[in-house]
Amino acid sequence: MRLLGQRKPVLIGILLVAAALLPFYAGNYWLDVGFLAVFYICLGLGLNIVVGYAGLLDLGYSAFFAVGAYTTGILMTQFHMNFWPTMLIGGALAALAGIIVGAPTLRLRSDYLAIVTLGFGEIVRTSAKNLDFTGSASGIYGIMSPFPAPTRFAGVMINNLSYSFWAILALMLIVIFVSLRLKNSRIGRSWAYIREDEDAAEAMGINRTRSKLAAYAMGAMLGGLAGSIFAVKMTAIAPESFSFMQSTMILLAVILGGVGRVSGVIIGAVLVIVLPELLRDFDKVVHLNIGVDRYRYLVFGVALVILMIFRPKGLVPDKEDTEQ
Repeated sequence: MRLLGQRKPVLIGILLVAAALLPFYAGNYWLDVGFLAVFYICLGLGLNIVVGYAGLLDLGYSAFFAVGAYTTGILMTQFHMNFWPTMLIGGALAALAGIIVGAPTLRLRSDYLAIVTLGFGEIVRTSAKNLDFTGSASGIYGIMSPFPAPTRFAGVMINNLSYSFWAILALMLIVIFVSLRLKNSRIGRSWAYIREDEDAAEAMGINRTRSKLAAYAMGAMLGGLAGSIFAVKMTAIAPESFSFMQSTMILLAVILGGVGRVSGVIIGAVLVIVLPELLRDFDKVVHLNIGVDRYRYLVFGVALVILMIFRPKGLVPDKEDTEQ
């Protein structure tokens, strides 16, 4: 274990280099899968601040990256703004949306909190589907790529997908850094106290209102930043991209990997995105014609149920939970 700990930085470095070089050895299909995996890592870590650090349930997280995506889409197509300012504005508006959600739910817990956050997610999606300036059901299309024109480098075509992957990978590193710093910060300890016993935390002098709103705002902001990159990668966005199912998949990544653990969320997000795609090609790999492709989500679901039975606290449970 000590040897593994010593080699951990080297292993992480190798994985990061391999990820950064993905556009050079993976086709567009797997590069797209890689983008989604890293995208879900960013979203999962954002949700982990709310669910894992502060212990607040959120079933409408897709609304926050929808705010970021729509902000970028509207500002770039209607006001012809540069992408990078729209990304910052999208993150700020998503944080504001997080505060708007958090303010009326400060005294709500468990089921009631879940219902309110679920309702907020559906309000955002339905509003985007019916408002004219969001493109109604058709969404927003024609979002111009902010990245350089496609070019060939080392025999590989570097295009919008490649640049989008590098952008989301860079954001992932920032989100990981922020998540680790927050967990060990003063506000992170306040979140931990609130998560374990909200009333006792307030009795100790922790400002429950400010701490909860900070969790919602920070988690929402990270989702909004990721949503902006998603918009320019897709060059078009529609309300159906931000459904309740998306919120469920993000929450699944957090729970599957281990609530409160950065490494756990990373593993959970990769599994949620990559495993169904691996099952898609299972028949070809094992040279069997048993139709796994048609039932890959069923197989994926059964595998998750089995995993949760044997690892109820996730693949990488929090050390505090393990000690308890």
